[in-house]
Amino acid sequence: MATVDTSLPAHPTGAAATLAASHSASHDLKLYGGWFCPFVQRSWIVLVEKGIAHQYIEINPYRKDPEFLALNPRGLVPTLAVPPADDGKAAAKPLYESSIICEYLDEAYGEDAAALLPRGRGEVYERARCRLWIEHIGSKIVPAFYKFLQHTPEKEYSIEEARGTFLGHVEAFVREMDGDERGPWFLGDRFSLVDVMLAPWAKRMFLIDHYKPGGVGIPATDGEDGGVWRRWGVWFDAITQRQSVRETWSDDEMYVEAYKRYAEDTTQSEVAKATRKGGKLP
Repeated sequence: MATVDTSLPAHPTGAAATLAASHSASHDLKLYGGWFCPFVQRSWIVLVEKGIAHQYIEINPYRKDPEFLALNPRGLVPTLAVPPADDGKAAAKPLYESSIICEYLDEAYGEDAAALLPRGRGEVYERARCRLWIEHIGSKIVPAFYKFLQHTPEKEYSIEEARGTFLGHVEAFVREMDGDERGPWFLGDRFSLVDVMLAPWAKRMFLIDHYKPGGVGIPATDGEDGGVWRRWGVWFDAITQRQSVRETWSDDEMYVEAYKRYAEDTTQSEVAKATRKGGKLP
């Protein structure tokens, strides 16, 4: 039986280390995270995008501190410790699940004009549409990413099948994007939570290129579906260069090391175990 991943480096590096250090002072709003975790990066991106004052606390969720478990008995990151609304004597209130944390931060901080989900009068449909494609990212694209990355020759499915499933879910997502003549994002000129939700896996796609024969295999832009993949390239270039995404990113080589266990399918993370069983990701 493979051991639990307790050997992960304890701290972020590169730009993420700088960001963590700048948010190390005590604050009532606390984000507990692990630098390697894409679900944590989602929450961290929203904090940066909205300029929310907070304290970032780096933990290894495979070495569960009792104080952290008291806040979140599931022991998973990200966990957000939300300050009480009273005089501060009450205990902090926990939130977990990255999509819920992101939507909470978006609603609780900042003006409606800076919202990452459409909130304006007459935008009810657009808000629902965003949630629809956020769900597609979480239930289709992300699981397919891990199934692809965790493929080994012993699997009952081929790497071509894993690649095809992943690219098929990405293609369905891209076809729903607004035209890039308005801007690069899912909503054209408006950066939104839809972009945030996929950003960490877009940044990690290089790991599939690094570890898997044939890599991601994005189709050529001059083929039958070239317009779709050209649009994907516009979005991909924009999201991977977005300041909030870059600021929450450690050095590339750290991810290569951290995700080696996924590529070998030996990691005992909750995500990896759920992927092996074909179940819902935690």
